Amino acid sequence: MQIIYTQIFWLVILSMVVASIAWTVTQEEIFSEWRDFCEDKSKTCGNILQRKFFYVFTCEYCFSHWVTFLVLILTGFRLLIDDLRGYILAFFLIPWLANQWMSVYRRLRVDIKHENLLAEEVKEKIDSN
Repeated sequence: MQIIYTQIFWLVILSMVVASIAWTVTQEEIFSEWRDFCEDKSKTCGNILQRKFFYVFTCEYCFSHWVTFLVLILTGFRLLIDDLRGYILAFFLIPWLANQWMSVYRRLRVDIKHENLLAEEVKEKIDSN
């Protein structure tokens, strides 16, 4: 039973690592120039493989699979089964969970921005009175 708890712990931690990296590269301002370049190339390259390659850096879901692949190589994490099947399970479950974290994070950011706008509106009303 202890092994299952350990695997769940590592699954959650690794999915948060994947989510953090995937979100930062595909959404945050620090990589905006690179992302804009990749977005342009994903639409204008003549070769379909080149377009798909550049598209990966603009989509957090797609990019999370590549980050997961690297994380699995670095950590050797396997889920439930101690062979290749464990890697395959982890390869699909980690990005799924990472994308759940990113969805929650996106929703929280929207809520925070909405609350900030409401607070600013109330402040303007108070200042105008």
